[in-house]
Amino acid sequence: MIEPSGPLEHQGLGEENRHRHLSFLVIDQFSMLCLAAAMDPLRSANRMAASDYYKWSLVSVDGLAVRASNGMELNVDYSIDNLPKCDILFVCAGYRLEIPGQSHLLAKLRERGRRGAALGALSVGSHILGQAGLLNGYDCTIHWENRASFQEAFPNAHCTGQVFEVDRNRYTSAGGTTSIDLMLHIIGEDFGGRVANEVANQFQHERIRTNADRQRVGPERDLGGKSEKLQKAVELMAEHLEEPLSALEIARQVGLSLRQVERLFLRHLSSTPGRYYMSVRLERARELLRHTNAPILDVALSTGFTSHSYFAQSYRTHFGCSPSEERRATP
Repeated sequence: MIEPSGPLEHQGLGEENRHRHLSFLVIDQFSMLCLAAAMDPLRSANRMAASDYYKWSLVSVDGLAVRASNGMELNVDYSIDNLPKCDILFVCAGYRLEIPGQSHLLAKLRERGRRGAALGALSVGSHILGQAGLLNGYDCTIHWENRASFQEAFPNAHCTGQVFEVDRNRYTSAGGTTSIDLMLHIIGEDFGGRVANEVANQFQHERIRTNADRQRVGPERDLGGKSEKLQKAVELMAEHLEEPLSALEIARQVGLSLRQVERLFLRHLSSTPGRYYMSVRLERARELLRHTNAPILDVALSTGFTSHSYFAQSYRTHFGCSPSEERRATP
């Protein structure tokens, strides 16, 4: 939780620095929820602080309206070419990552990066910053469903899987409601914890998450409220896919006996650790097949399968189709 601090004038916001302008570059099929969850806390912060400190604008590649993934069309204020100076430019994208004017967009983003501009991304927008080479050497995050493909495509970026990351002048969030947490972090730095908490209360946001909070990803989504030892065991599985750990090693690292770990999995997940671990690996393999062009053998190796035939057999048993059928069926 952000600690309360003093009034606005004690936060370094003197007369010479009364405004902060955040711009949001929306890409066709962007997530409306991600965008709204980022913009509305700024409006609320102005209200809570009785200030017009935050200003914001919408941007598209060509200055034309952009359609969100829910079908709503949004008019924008600027194109990427005539965008005036802003304090942070956020890229907000959905599943469509190949777009008209992409090479021009990446060139404009790189140009901003060379000038030392602050850049950010909401959800899959991190993939576009990655394409531009603007997350190399930075801690960053992306929606859990896209993390595996991101790591394969951009090995020089450190994708943590947290709800958001702020590393120097790079701001990334995992999408959905994590946009709120990233903005509350920014608001807390600018105005202090009191205003950040007031904004959180306005949105019935129960707890302000920090970049120490991990996303609840894939099979971890349903573990809330369950044993911390079980959650740690599943986290270890998710972190060790290419070279899977033995059940005995997982038990050792969570501080339990093998039998205790087996009982935890049976009680809470109706599965053995081995079967559950296999499902984690296969779920990650499906993400890679759907969201990358990596050869099937590479997908198998990156999820701990040393035999192509064993991978194909396991995949068919779990999902009812082969890896090659999965890839052909992906739009």
